[in-house]
Amino acid sequence: MVRLDPKVCYRALQTRDERFDGRLFVGVTSTWVYCRPVCPVGTARFENCRFYLSAAAAQEAGFRPCLRCRPETAPDAGAWRGTSSTVARGLALIAEGGLDGDDTSVETLAERLGVGSRQLRRLFNQHLGASPVAVAQTRRVLFAKHLLHETRLPMTEVALASGFGSLRRFNETFQELFGRPPSALRQKRVTTLPEGSVAASGVTVRLRYRPPYDWDGMLAHLAARAVDGVERVDGNRYVRTIREQDQVGSVEIAHLAQEHSIAVTIRFPNVRVLPAVVLRARRVFDIGADVRAIGVFLAKDRMLAPIVEKRPGLRVPGGWDGFELGVRAVLGQQVTVGAARKLAGQLVRLCGSAVPAGTLHGLTCTFPTAAQVADADLGALKMPAARRQTLGALARAALRDPRLFEPAETVKLTVEKLRGIRGIGDWTAHYIALRAAREPDAFPVGDVALLRSAARRTGKRLSAPGLLARAERWRPWRAYAAQHLWAADAAHLLEVHDG
Repeated sequence: MVRLDPKVCYRALQTRDERFDGRLFVGVTSTWVYCRPVCPVGTARFENCRFYLSAAAAQEAGFRPCLRCRPETAPDAGAWRGTSSTVARGLALIAEGGLDGDDTSVETLAERLGVGSRQLRRLFNQHLGASPVAVAQTRRVLFAKHLLHETRLPMTEVALASGFGSLRRFNETFQELFGRPPSALRQKRVTTLPEGSVAASGVTVRLRYRPPYDWDGMLAHLAARAVDGVERVDGNRYVRTIREQDQVGSVEIAHLAQEHSIAVTIRFPNVRVLPAVVLRARRVFDIGADVRAIGVFLAKDRMLAPIVEKRPGLRVPGGWDGFELGVRAVLGQQVTVGAARKLAGQLVRLCGSAVPAGTLHGLTCTFPTAAQVADADLGALKMPAARRQTLGALARAALRDPRLFEPAETVKLTVEKLRGIRGIGDWTAHYIALRAAREPDAFPVGDVALLRSAARRTGKRLSAPGLLARAERWRPWRAYAAQHLWAADAAHLLEVHDG
C-alpha cells in the first residue's frame, strides 16, 4: 500500500493547503470523524490524526464523514492517476453503479477489467487503501449525503438515486454511520428550495474542481461543435438533451467560479440515472484533472511553456457519450469543425428522436443511438460513401460491444481496439480515445492543426514522426499537450481573421 508520511500530512492539515484537498483525508480518533485537509474546524492534535488516501479508506477504518467540510464535495483525488489504469477503470465502473445491483460482485467487476478478483482487491488496497466494496459503499453514502445537503428531493428518491436497494437499507446505513436518520442531516437552508422529484423540478448538484479552470475555453470548444436541436451554449451555460435507458431528459451546466465548482441541473423522469449523468458531466468538463500539476510538468518543455502559461486552466473536453463522440470523430474526418457540425445536424434530423415539447431552451431531439444509426439509410448524408460505411460499421461494433469506448489496459490497446473497426484510422482512434475513453496520454499526431501549431511554436515544419518523437517528453499527459496546441492554433487563426 502507498504510505503517507504522517508528519508531512499533518503540516498540510495545519496550513489547510487546498492543493491537498481530495488527495488525502484525516480521521480524528477523539471524535471518530474524518475530514478534508481544508476543514474549518480547529486542527486536532497530531497523535489523534490518522491519514488516508481516500474517503473510502477512512470510512472503512470506522470514521464517519464530517458535517462541516463535507468530504463528498472534495475534488476528485488524482494521486493514483497514471499509476494503475486498472484502478482508474475500476473506479469509473463503480461510479457507473458497477457494484450496486443484486447481480453484481467484485468477481464480475474484475472480469470486466480483465484481472482476477484477488488482484483487483490488492490493487485497490495498494492505491486507495480500501477494497472495491468499501469504495462502492462510500460512493453511495457520500452521493446520498450530497443530495441531502444540496436538494429537497424526497427521501425515497435520494435512496434510489444513490444506489440503495431500498429505503429501509438507506435509513439503516445512515443510522449506523451517523447515529441519526438521513432527514436529520438536511441543512436548514435547503428548506427554501422547491421540493419535488427530479422529473418535476429538476435537481442541481455542485461538483468541485481544483482551480484554475478555463471556463471560456471549455465553452468555446462546446459552442463550436454544438449540434442544432441537441445542445447549445446559452450565455455562460451549456445545455443539452440526454437519453438514458430509453428515457429522455435534459441537463444544464453552469460555472460557479467563486465556489470552484460547476452546477449540474438535471431534469429526468428516472431518479436512478442521477449518478450516471453526474459522471458524464464530470468527464465532459474534466472535473477530476489537476491541471496545475499537469501544467507544471508540460511547461518543462520550452515549446509548450508559453502556451501553458497563457491558459493555465485549460482542460480536455470529453464526449457526453462514447458512441456519440465516435460518430462526431468520423464526421470530422478531413473536414472543418463547422462542416462536421452540419453533418451531425443532418444525422440527427435523419434518425434522432424527437423530445417532448417544452424541453429546456427549445431543444428538440436527442443524438441518435447506435441502433438508430445501424438501422438508418445514411445515403442522404452529404459525405463520401466510405465514411457513411464507417458510420454503419461503428454503430454495429458498438452494438456488439457495449464497452467499446471504455479504456483498455493501455492507450495502445485502446487505439488498437478502435482501429479494428472498418474506416477507423490512427487519427480517429486516438481522438476517440482522448475524448470518449478519457485516455490522458492519447495523441492524434497526424492532426493538421497539431502539426501547424507545433510548427509555429518551433519555427520549423515538423513531420508527424518528428512531433511524435517530441511528444515522448510529454507522457503521460500528451492529451493535455494536444489541447494546448489546438487552443493556441485556434487563437492564432482568430487573430489572423480579425486582423
